[in-house]
Amino acid sequence: MTDSGLVLFSVTDRVALITVNDPDRRNAVTGAMSAQLRTAVERAEADPNVHAVIVTGAGRAFCAGADLSALGAATEDGLLALYDGFMAVAQCALPTIAAVNGAAVGAGLNLALAADVRIAGPAALFDTRFQQLGLHPGGGATWMLHRAVGPQVARAALLFGMRFDAEAAVHHGLALQVADDPVAAAMTLAAGPASAPRDVVLATKATMRTTASPGAVEGDQHEFAKRTELGPQAATVESPEFAARLAAAQRR
Repeated sequence: MTDSGLVLFSVTDRVALITVNDPDRRNAVTGAMSAQLRTAVERAEADPNVHAVIVTGAGRAFCAGADLSALGAATEDGLLALYDGFMAVAQCALPTIAAVNGAAVGAGLNLALAADVRIAGPAALFDTRFQQLGLHPGGGATWMLHRAVGPQVARAALLFGMRFDAEAAVHHGLALQVADDPVAAAMTLAAGPASAPRDVVLATKATMRTTASPGAVEGDQHEFAKRTELGPQAATVESPEFAARLAAAQRR
């Protein structure tokens, strides 16, 4: 395993395991972590011996969202920097699995949603959290949730604050299955592409992204959603209400 600080990278049986690694801070996303996450994804894509990617979190949390200090100081460019790591996962040419071992909150939920498939551990929790912070969703969350669970459940999450434990996530289609060891279950699932010709794996994923919505490429839809959300989210970052709620959250 290679330790690049905030992100760990290893390859086993043609599967790259990428671990966001700041457990004392519940793997909260900073600009530095986001940049290292993109580097790890690109490393997997560039390695001809890697056929699939698993993303997970160190410690008890999957990812508790954006670092609150970084989020509170973010401009539009700062928000894009925080998004960049999970956008790399979303844009990855290889099949991707999120092994959600614990809480996936806000930007951490975006990281899970960016993967092709999610496997939930018993302690997994999927929580948008944006509205509770007085913050507009960002990073394409509105589009990713619609795609994953349909409009009614997506609206329940983003407008009404609905959260999903592991069983509820499977029930609503947010996760594929619950597993006591989500990384091990993800490795078992990834054995499929790992044993197939890499060019077939890459071509199949590329075709599925093209045919997901005829007339539009899936990645273009995500990019459109991200850009559409960016202005309203940046405006809420500058609002007094968000500042008050952020300060309260930081005190907890």
